[in-house]
Amino acid sequence: VQLVESGGDLVQPGGSLRLSCVVSGFAFHWRPMTCVRQAPGRGFTWVSTIESDGTTLYTDSAKGRFTISRNNTDSVLYLHMNNLKPEDTATYYCLIGKRVTVPTGQGTRVTVSS
Repeated sequence: VQLVESGGDLVQPGGSLRLSCVVSGFAFHWRPMTCVRQAPGRGFTWVSTIESDGTTLYTDSAKGRFTISRNNTDSVLYLHMNNLKPEDTATYYCLIGKRVTVPTGQGTRVTVSS
């Protein structure tokens, strides 16, 4: 199983990014997928989950700004992030399932700063 995150960048407050997570090695379409993030010097925190049927869940800070989606044909997870804030600065990871565990991917770095 391999998860490869990408799309992170340096953006100004109010900007947008789309993160991607390409997954291989398991039946992607059957499993829920979760995004977590790790701010500098902090632990992993849950951001969003998408079920296999497309049902989505978000942490309060992400509601209305982030949209999680999935392409089951290509086994790709997306996290669209709008109106980014400095407190969104973190390394973002994708996980298989719903539990917050130590990620296996390398993550993608998002820095929100003017």
